[in-house]
Amino acid sequence: MQHSMAIAVSHRRKIRLRVILLICLVMQAGLAAAATSILFVGNSFTFAWGSPVRFYRSDTVTDLNHQGVGGVPALFKSFTVQAGLDWDVYLEMQPGVGIDWHYDNKLVVLGQRAWDRVALLGFSTMDPKKPGDPTTLIQSAKAMAEFLQSRNPKADVHLEATFPRADQVYDPKGAWYGKTVEDMARDVRAGNDKAAASHPAIKGVIPVGEAWIRAIQTGVADRNPYDGVDAGKVNLWTYDHYHASMYGYYLKALVMFGYFTGRDPRSLGENECSGFELGFSQAQITALQQVAYDQLASSGTVAAMPFVLPRKEAQQRCSRGR
Repeated sequence: MQHSMAIAVSHRRKIRLRVILLICLVMQAGLAAAATSILFVGNSFTFAWGSPVRFYRSDTVTDLNHQGVGGVPALFKSFTVQAGLDWDVYLEMQPGVGIDWHYDNKLVVLGQRAWDRVALLGFSTMDPKKPGDPTTLIQSAKAMAEFLQSRNPKADVHLEATFPRADQVYDPKGAWYGKTVEDMARDVRAGNDKAAASHPAIKGVIPVGEAWIRAIQTGVADRNPYDGVDAGKVNLWTYDHYHASMYGYYLKALVMFGYFTGRDPRSLGENECSGFELGFSQAQITALQQVAYDQLASSGTVAAMPFVLPRKEAQQRCSRGR
């Protein structure tokens, strides 16, 4: 009898151990399969006002404000899918505001999930009332980082040093009139660097503005849209000389892709789907990818990995629409 009971107990223990192991394996598999979440918090510079990118592939991302926006986050999502990466992409946008507005009005929305990565975009001049003054940016970035970290202590928060505005440089009413686009990009980067230093949860600054300057200085993009666009160059600004064109938003998304994934933007290749769908030439796609890579490589963010998918496979991915 005792022998039979011992066998039964041993059998139950084996079954229990197997169940525990199975649960562990299921949990491990779930963790391995879990997508990385990224939240884009920004304004019209991220939802891509003034270009076809604004509502591009909006069904592939989650707009927390339910406005049907795709924008730069949708381009980022497209790049990650083509690269075989699993990212859940969310966005919360409001035109004409900085981080302070989102902190004052959208914490309930932003706090609904513990985000893995967050990209924060301040106002294009850092302060609409005092252009060039980073005080509000610094204060709001710190407050937002504290809030996001309270939801997820491991959250990585990043600030975007956005692109310079042609209207602020070439229009006599602009705050940087008489200076250069390089000057504005440099000032915006310096302000974001100060804001990034305000809280340890802020891990870095995304060099979007510097990539624009690199595109201009290397002859890929035109410097001054007010005097026409040079032949063979793209105009990174749209018709208001304030917001970006689809080329500018595409470059911004490429920088975001390389920055957050560590992948070489050139690995997407000349047949990259979104560029094809937006009507870019292969030469334009390649040039913008090269600019994004060069900018990120200059700071050690990405390593060279110019793997390009075969043309046939790339075209098949494009035809599937995802």
